[in-house]
Amino acid sequence: MVSAIFKYKTIKGPLHKAPALLKLILLLPLSVLCAALPSLWLIAGIFTAIITAFLSGITMREQLTDMKPVVFYALLMYSLSVFSGLFTFFTDRNLFLNSSNSIFAVFIPHPDFLQLALRLTLIVQFSALFFRTTSSLEIREAVRLDIITLFLCFIPEIFETWTRINLTWKARGGKNGFNKIKTLSFLLISISFQKAFLKSKALEARKNTFYTGKSYENKR
Repeated sequence: MVSAIFKYKTIKGPLHKAPALLKLILLLPLSVLCAALPSLWLIAGIFTAIITAFLSGITMREQLTDMKPVVFYALLMYSLSVFSGLFTFFTDRNLFLNSSNSIFAVFIPHPDFLQLALRLTLIVQFSALFFRTTSSLEIREAVRLDIITLFLCFIPEIFETWTRINLTWKARGGKNGFNKIKTLSFLLISISFQKAFLKSKALEARKNTFYTGKSYENKR
């Protein structure tokens, strides 16, 4: 039987125990972070996501099923790229006569295309981990007006945190490069995890207080 894409996995794993609100809050900054990571870090993230999925009881077949959207969009982008290259090659006579490259060069994927495919793969993996480890009931309980407020507050906080740690890096004589991305990315993730955890706990405590108070009023 073929598994549906992003179908909830009933087998409990480490991610199943995490609050749905926390996972939902972290989904956006982690996806945004993918746009800034170099290819090697994207590949490392993909393997990390695969291992995390295995620990959460998600089989390789289910993980491959979740990658169907990536395959579709990657093939679509590749086809458009090849079509554009062939069209340019045959319509631009000067390029056709003076080009030192073979026509088969248009079929070789551009490095930018490969990096985009890696980013898309990791973002879809994050989404798959969320939906595979979060039931529809948990999502309905988390997705309310409060989550919209949290997102609106959390997005500028991410940029504020990045600006602060970036200024600190420069103040200490740090230079732009791979080492900066590696150091500041891990620091941004750690701070974002901590803030997201505190926000989710605060919201959960507020919900419990609300329902406790409401129950008390009903008893009266």
